Amino acid sequence: MALKEVFLIVLCLIWIAFAVIQDLRKREIANWLNFSLIIFAIVFRFFFSLFSEEGFGFFYQGLIGFAIFFVIGNMLYYGRVFAGGDAKLMIALGAIIPLSNNFPENLNIMLKFLLLFLVSGALYGIIFGVALGLKDKKKFSKDFASRFKKHKKIFYISIIVSTVFLVLSFVESLFLYLGILFFISPYIYFFAKSIDESCMVKKVNTKELTEGDWLYKDVKIGKRVIEAHWEGLSLSEIQFLRKNMKFVSIRQGIPFSPVFLISYFALIIFFI
Repeated sequence: MALKEVFLIVLCLIWIAFAVIQDLRKREIANWLNFSLIIFAIVFRFFFSLFSEEGFGFFYQGLIGFAIFFVIGNMLYYGRVFAGGDAKLMIALGAIIPLSNNFPENLNIMLKFLLLFLVSGALYGIIFGVALGLKDKKKFSKDFASRFKKHKKIFYISIIVSTVFLVLSFVESLFLYLGILFFISPYIYFFAKSIDESCMVKKVNTKELTEGDWLYKDVKIGKRVIEAHWEGLSLSEIQFLRKNMKFVSIRQGIPFSPVFLISYFALIIFFI
């Protein structure tokens, strides 16, 4: 492994480790952490290429990776999968992951990282959700039972459809997987919704609010309404809440940064 690759890998691991610590402690990843990783990676690539006989291929590949992950990060953010800090960390990794001067090789390694990220993210989400459900078992059980009762038809339809696919699987094995998918999908969806409502809502002092926190529901103070939107609270909204309210309910997200660390470690171990 070349020195330039070792430098980028070590740099990335250190920054992700800091992001994980900050995310677990404060439930946020600071902008300076993500932006500094991008700057360090791009600047290193530029100066390495400037004094390298290989030309600026290494620098350009970093820019291409950054552009690709910029699109992916924004898609995940505006698709309401990622919070802002997670999206920016994903974008920053785009400047790190391409280690070759060859685009097809870099594209291959980026796709492998994304696949590892999806698999580890799904497993992490399930494990984290189950742990939260067990921690607040009474609240979770009550909410899930209520949703099950309210949406019985959806569960019955999934059972009927999955049974049909099970029968068809004797003709084509692919239908077995479709049947399993149709059967578990409503359970996973309502499990996630129950976890979100019963375990992720917290009442906090307005002094503890930070930029990007999600309100649980709209807050009306006099004639002004502060909406519970995906972008989270702005600094001006936080200042207004602090002046007029002592406590407010916010919706907490699952700290997702450990998935970046797990996925990147797996990428290094198995594919680099």
